[in-house]
Amino acid sequence: MRKRSKYRPKPVLQNPLGYVLESLMPVAKHDDYLINLKIRNHMAMNRLTKGQADKEDMDKLIAMNNIVHALLRMGFGTQFKQYMDAGREALYEVCSRGAATKRFLCRGPEITALNELLELHDAQMDVITVQDMKRAVALVELEQRTGKMIPIKPKEPKNGTSKESS
Repeated sequence: MRKRSKYRPKPVLQNPLGYVLESLMPVAKHDDYLINLKIRNHMAMNRLTKGQADKEDMDKLIAMNNIVHALLRMGFGTQFKQYMDAGREALYEVCSRGAATKRFLCRGPEITALNELLELHDAQMDVITVQDMKRAVALVELEQRTGKMIPIKPKEPKNGTSKESS
């Protein structure tokens, strides 16, 4: 058998100038994409506040959080870092409490922190370009591949008993 070649041809752009012009356009100009993204995130948050959130809703909120933090590292919204950190901590708490039961419930301060994070995400989407969004997605994918994401583990019971001791 012959050894397989490592060569993989790169895709050829049909319209390079259109690609460049499209990447320089603000995301806010893509109304259909931006509206769908905002509706998806706000519906997930709405379901979370009502106590009806499932794993898919939490995945949407986690993806939104990852993009917000990637855009922060790229320089968008650095003055709002405390809101991003509070939102990330609140999301981590909600997910770790619900990881075992698949029932995600929020407390009052967590709802406030997540709403501020959602508002910040909407504001970032209004000012970034398509190229910035592609870079943010690539940064999130790189961190996911390299294992730099924070894993969500179920919380241990507070009364000191665990499944092993019963």
